[in-house]
Amino acid sequence: MITQPHVPAIAADPEEEQRRVQTERLLAYRDDGPLVSVLKGRVGRGLPPIPSLLVALLAIVAPAVTGTLSDGPILLAPVLVLVVLVVTTGSRDHLGRFDWLAPPLLRAAEFVTIILLGLAEDTPKWLLFVLIYIVGYHTYDTVYRTRQGIWPPAWLFMAGLGWEVRLLILGVGAAIGQLTVVAAILTAYLLVLFSVESVLSWVRLDKASAQARAEQDLEQSPEEAAEELTGRADRN
Repeated sequence: MITQPHVPAIAADPEEEQRRVQTERLLAYRDDGPLVSVLKGRVGRGLPPIPSLLVALLAIVAPAVTGTLSDGPILLAPVLVLVVLVVTTGSRDHLGRFDWLAPPLLRAAEFVTIILLGLAEDTPKWLLFVLIYIVGYHTYDTVYRTRQGIWPPAWLFMAGLGWEVRLLILGVGAAIGQLTVVAAILTAYLLVLFSVESVLSWVRLDKASAQARAEQDLEQSPEEAAEELTGRADRN
């Protein structure tokens, strides 16, 4: 079911409402999952998102550049650094001057981590591409929905595991030398989840729009319908 973000019963100040919607959008674009949801109310205000993400990106890339990212438990290290630094930023309101950069930086960190783990474990490149494509599609779908004033259901972010649980699963798979198998299972799961939910949601939305238009047409008098058709013809 496609839902709208929570709207207060009493009309809020326009600027306050704009800030609220902006926060809702940026948090949706982050694609936080169950771990962030559990910790959000327990970590206080949390770390500032942009510095934390930049440090995390550096910590992810540095081992690959220096050649220290090899087989074994060390492959879990960049994932843990990213999760520890960035999970607590989910409780921030993301209204800072540069906080709009948080979602793209977070997505970049997720994709770079997937690529580096895959290369270290010789995971088929096509599998890495499909996994990144699926997560990218989910992000695009979320952005497009919110720009239309609609929100994906909250359960989808939980079922989609969020960036943090997805990376932890892949990190553990890489650490035990089973990344290809783990990535294949995760990819298949996310493919079914995101594609089926997206298609069904947009189909329901189209049906609801069509029904609303039909009800509006029924309420029109024949004269109003004729005038509307005439106006359309004149515009064409």
